[in-house]
Amino acid sequence: MHPLIALVTLLTVVLMSVTMVLVGRARGKYGVQAPATTGHEGFERAFRVQMNTQEAAVLFLPTLWVAAWFGNPEWAALAGAVWLAGRIWYAAAYAVPGRNRGPGFLIGLLALAALLLMALWGVIWTLVFAA
Repeated sequence: MHPLIALVTLLTVVLMSVTMVLVGRARGKYGVQAPATTGHEGFERAFRVQMNTQEAAVLFLPTLWVAAWFGNPEWAALAGAVWLAGRIWYAAAYAVPGRNRGPGFLIGLLALAALLLMALWGVIWTLVFAA
């Protein structure tokens, strides 16, 4: 694995870990006992950020790895870093009522789309020309 891909992967794990810690803090702050997933709006925002981040990471990580393996790892790492920046923006905006999380979501979505195109191109190229 390319070191930049490993770095983006580890930073994604850090992001997921931070959102997990924030949910735990919100549980204590707002008195939402596990296993409840509803309660105070502040808790629900933290919980949705965590769940949305995990859901997005399930799509992002394998796409990042395939794009790096069958394409250019530096370009894949750059798109991965953009995805991370978008997800951080999204998480920060979601946590505050009234803030627009759309731009962060769009940045992450576009970065994921770029990775998906890189991955598909690389796999198809390999199947057609390296076979």
